[in-house]
Parts: sequence; structure tokens; C-alpha cells
Amino acid sequence: NSSSMKEFILLSLSENQGVQKIYFVVFLLFYTLTVAGNLMVLTVTSSRHLNSPMYFFLCHLSFVDICYSSVTAPQMISGFLVENNTITFAGCIGQLFGVHFFGCTEIFILTAMAYDRCVAICRPLHYPALMSRRLCSCMMGVSWAGGFLHSTLQTLPIALLPFCGPNRVAHYFCDVHPLLHLACADTRAEGLAAVANSGVISLSCFLILLTSYVVILVSLRGQTLAGWHKALSTCGSHITVVILFFGPTTFVYIRPSSDLSRDRSVAVFYTLITPMLNPLIYTLQNGEVKAAMRKLCRR
Repeated sequence: NSSSMKEFILLSLSENQGVQKIYFVVFLLFYTLTVAGNLMVLTVTSSRHLNSPMYFFLCHLSFVDICYSSVTAPQMISGFLVENNTITFAGCIGQLFGVHFFGCTEIFILTAMAYDRCVAICRPLHYPALMSRRLCSCMMGVSWAGGFLHSTLQTLPIALLPFCGPNRVAHYFCDVHPLLHLACADTRAEGLAAVANSGVISLSCFLILLTSYVVILVSLRGQTLAGWHKALSTCGSHITVVILFFGPTTFVYIRPSSDLSRDRSVAVFYTLITPMLNPLIYTLQNGEVKAAMRKLCRR
């Protein structure tokens, strides 16, 4: 009976009190920057002047990043100040759902953005016709629905497991592997299903992304140096984000986990660092966004 477990205790990133105080300040700063940066991008990209598909996707990406880091960061940051960072059973399952929902949606949005860049560079004349409003909305709908489906499939089996023993989650947020370790049942099937589910999604999206970059590079063969420069600067920011996000997530989710402490430090990367860097990476690369930012600041 799962109701026998009323709450879990989440681990901190460090056992040392002094280090925890430093972490509290650092991560609070990171989280504030994440929310502020992405809110700025949200405000700018939803303005009337920037109405190309790229900004439509960027707007959604920023929204997802705010939600994604908000699922884990506040709990982790407040945990640095208390002896035992507890979370209720329902809160834990909710957090698990949120992490996978927003994380997976982010993966799909990054994939949609790669397709958008690919069309923009390889078929510039047909771009407005190919990337219609309707197609963009469709891609966005599929991204959100896909994220929802993925996280439901990840969360349901775990919510139904019996938890009766130790309640210390070996992570700073509730995730699949740390919770499977605590269940009072044989969880090998659930573990494999989780790896397969996350693995298939991250690997297939990563392959789509790689393919889109290959197509872009092939299409640039006859281009001038200026053409190359323009295309690579457009894709550069996207490639950076993809490496920063996919590297760590694939590392954590694609293998049956044995070393949870290593997963913990890697997870900081994709739950907090990447969402914080996204606005920087995209705005530094983009003249239009920078101009719109300046306008916003003047206002």
C-alpha cells in the first residue's frame, strides 16, 4: 500500500553546512537569473515585430525553461537551509511528473527548432510557405502532447509502486531511478521501461537533430564564405544548447543507473544551468532579439 509512505526526504548536494550556505546563495542567484532571463526573452519574442517561426519557438522554449527549473530549484534551494528537506508523497510524484513533462517538451521544441533552421537555410525562398503558422502551431501542440504522454508513462508506474521502507531519496529531486531504489518490489521491469522510454526519445531526437545539421552542411557546399558564416551563426546557438542539454540528460537516462551521486551532479546541469544559459546563448547570437531587448530596457 503506497499510502504507508507519507513523505520522502530529499538529499542535499552537500552534507557540509558551510558548503550548503554557499550553495544556497549560488543556486538562488542561478534560479533568479534563469527566471529573469527567460521572462525577458518571453516578453521580447511575444512582441508583434518578431513574428517569424523562430521567435514563436523561442518564446515557448523560454516558458518551458522557467517551468522546468521551477519544478526542482525552489525545493533544492530551500533544502539548503533545513536539516531535513522533506517532500510529501504527492509532491514527490508531482515533481517527477513536472521534470519529465517540461524536460521532454524541451527536447521536442529543440527538435522543432532544428527543423525550422534547416528549412530556413536550405529552402530560404520557400521558407514562409513551408513554415506556416499552422505547421508551427501543430509542431508546438505535438511537443506539449508528447511531453505529457512521456511523463505520464514515466510517472504512473512509479506512483503505483509500494513504498514501505527507507524514505531517503538519493537525489535533490524526485526522479525515476532514485525512487525505484526505494520501492518494496522488484522494479527491474519499470527500470527498463523508464530507460527505454527516455532513451528512445532522447536518442531519436538527437539523431533528427544531427541529420538536420548534416543536411545544412551539405546544402552549404557551394556557398560563399558569407553564406557559411550566416548559416553557422544561426545554427551555432542551437548546437550549443543541444550539446548542453542532451549530453547530460542522455548520460543520466539512457543507462540503468548505478551511481546516483554522479547523476546528481550531472542533473544540476540540465535542470538549472542550461535553462539559465538558453536566453544568453540565443540573444547574444541574434541581432533582432538584442535590438528588441534594448527597446524593452529603454521602456
